[in-house]
Amino acid sequence: MGNVSGSGQPVGMSNKRFQRSNEKRLLAGVCGGISEYFGWDSTIVRVVFVVLTALGFSGVFVYVLAWLIMPAQGEQRSLLEQIIRNFQGKSSQ
Repeated sequence: MGNVSGSGQPVGMSNKRFQRSNEKRLLAGVCGGISEYFGWDSTIVRVVFVVLTALGFSGVFVYVLAWLIMPAQGEQRSLLEQIIRNFQGKSSQ
């Protein structure tokens, strides 16, 4: 099929996680996390969000949704998962 490493991942694929950035953060780190994951400039990602918002594509809604779903850098769980676990009475750790 394809070249697979010993860990079962295709060769050339790294263990990248889709997570909010701590280094390239202005608000919640969503645009910085997207830029780090894809290797893009974070300013371009931010401009795209602003343009989509100005054109009426709910950029603010998408940003807030990504903030809730994407875990922060170094965290195992997203903010939304922590809220749900706390609501269920489970430990968020």
